[in-house]
Amino acid sequence: MMRSLFSGVAGLRTHQTKMDVIGNNIANVNTTGYKSQSVTFRDLMYQTTQSASGANAETGLGGINAKQIGLGVTTGAINTAIAQQGSAQTTNNPFDIMISGDNFFVVSNGSENLFTRDGSFYIDGAGNLAMTSTGYTVMGWPVDEETGAPRPDTVTALQIMNEKVMTYDPAATTDARVTGIVDRNDKNVHSTGGRMMNFEFYDNAGYLYTAKFSVHATSSNGSYYIALEDIKDSSGTSLSDEVLSKVTFGTTMEVETAIPYTPSMGAATVHGTVEFSGGGLAAAVTSPDIATSIQQANIPTQLLKDVYGIDDATIATFEEIQFDQSGGLQILKPSPIKTAYYTPKAGVTPKFTVTSVDVPNGTNTPTNIPAANINTPIAVPGAAAPLDDAGLLNLYGLDVNAEQVKEIKVNEDGSITVTKKNVDNAASLEFNPGTGKFISIGGNGQGLITLGLAAADGQRFSDISMDFSTCSNVNNNGSSTISSAKGTSSGLGSGRAPGEMISIAIDQSGVITASYDNGMSRCLGQIATAAFANPSGLEKVGDNLYTATNNSGDFDGTGVDITAGGGKMQAGVLEMSNVDLSQEFTEMITTQRGFQANSRIITVSDTMLEELTNLKR
Repeated sequence: MMRSLFSGVAGLRTHQTKMDVIGNNIANVNTTGYKSQSVTFRDLMYQTTQSASGANAETGLGGINAKQIGLGVTTGAINTAIAQQGSAQTTNNPFDIMISGDNFFVVSNGSENLFTRDGSFYIDGAGNLAMTSTGYTVMGWPVDEETGAPRPDTVTALQIMNEKVMTYDPAATTDARVTGIVDRNDKNVHSTGGRMMNFEFYDNAGYLYTAKFSVHATSSNGSYYIALEDIKDSSGTSLSDEVLSKVTFGTTMEVETAIPYTPSMGAATVHGTVEFSGGGLAAAVTSPDIATSIQQANIPTQLLKDVYGIDDATIATFEEIQFDQSGGLQILKPSPIKTAYYTPKAGVTPKFTVTSVDVPNGTNTPTNIPAANINTPIAVPGAAAPLDDAGLLNLYGLDVNAEQVKEIKVNEDGSITVTKKNVDNAASLEFNPGTGKFISIGGNGQGLITLGLAAADGQRFSDISMDFSTCSNVNNNGSSTISSAKGTSSGLGSGRAPGEMISIAIDQSGVITASYDNGMSRCLGQIATAAFANPSGLEKVGDNLYTATNNSGDFDGTGVDITAGGGKMQAGVLEMSNVDLSQEFTEMITTQRGFQANSRIITVSDTMLEELTNLKR
């Protein structure tokens, strides 16, 4: 009779244990990262009143099973559903992190490493990534200073906010690329100033400068040159002459140009003669100077008759005439209401020849340039007057020394063309004249040329390697698009201004990256995780923490990259409890009924004992 009482008591105790577990699950239904538990029962022990016997072939008796009386129930196991993922709750806090998979965050209380699925973190006063609930520091891998990437090693506390990482150091620009089209029909490349191209770069302290280049066409198709004109700081002020004189780009090169200059004090007056031939003329005849008005006394009567067919009576009325370059005859005096103008008669061909040019010089007597100097290359400086250094400056505003002019040509209209000049800090830019494809920069057969700044001020600047290899010389409707950009095509060597940290992000592998307002980013470390052979074997120690046991497997002190096992981290999200309330309430009902049934065992056994004691009555 007593055995049933103790079996009932064992059942009550075991069901109470299960109810305790259910109550704990329901209590933690909203606990971040909580893993629900479940209880399984096992029968306790048995009293054997008769052992089993086997069959006896000699006597013919069969075997008898053992007679055993059970003595109750006990808790078989309390299992934790660690492998079951909890639901995700979006928080938009960048330091709230959810693990997908079987791994655990590694945290430290200062004396030992513990493990958790609670990814609710924050930055403490020392800049450490820590648990919001306990302040335990999150462990991970520091950054290798040489590679800038996390280095897997013994886990350490992740200090992701300190003075060293709050700012990003400036760097000088060391590489650049020049791209786009140089169109030979672009009027700018044929102008005096050329087609301008600006290039921005940083010095060692992160200050921004602008180098101004000009692109010019030469007399050869596909051949251009690019020259460094100036370097200005961010306020638009040019570098000092002392610094600029030490900057190098290409060489001082003699280039063939076609740069026009017109008289600076007004239009030139062209002198010349017109020779007439054909049209029945017995011989070629020549007009007087076309720039001179001819008075009556000097009028070439025979010329007027032969070339223009004007009769004597009409000629007698002329007081003043003048020839022009096309062979036309203008009557200056007397001045009729309609100015009289005569052209050579049919078949007569005029041929104009320049004899000299008068260029205004600010006096009543203009400077005369004789025919020997027209359409003829003239070497300067050092040419004879009036085309010497002083004359060209006075007549055309051309400073041959400042512009390093080597040769000019006087045109028939009195303008001049600079045909050769020296250009400092210039480099030839060559294209295939047939295909327009790039050939070389600086005549080296390569696409790279150096803007030498270090020699000017090595503490301030670094040399910049400029890549022109992607330029082309093709039709673009008369518009050139050549332009420059800092850095290589992969973004290296672009330089930067100093930067302030503006945000922190954590990617799926746990790598923590800081972003700065200068466009740069830096790795601050990586959150390491722990993986166990039997995660269900971990022991709960409260505060959403676990510790390793003999049955869970050991933590090696280094941890693993979560992505190595197919898991990932998600920032701005927390893993909630995986408690299933419907399951828990169902288990609560069956536990209550089991408890109730076991209590009946005790009450019925008590009634039977009462009947037994009543036999003495």
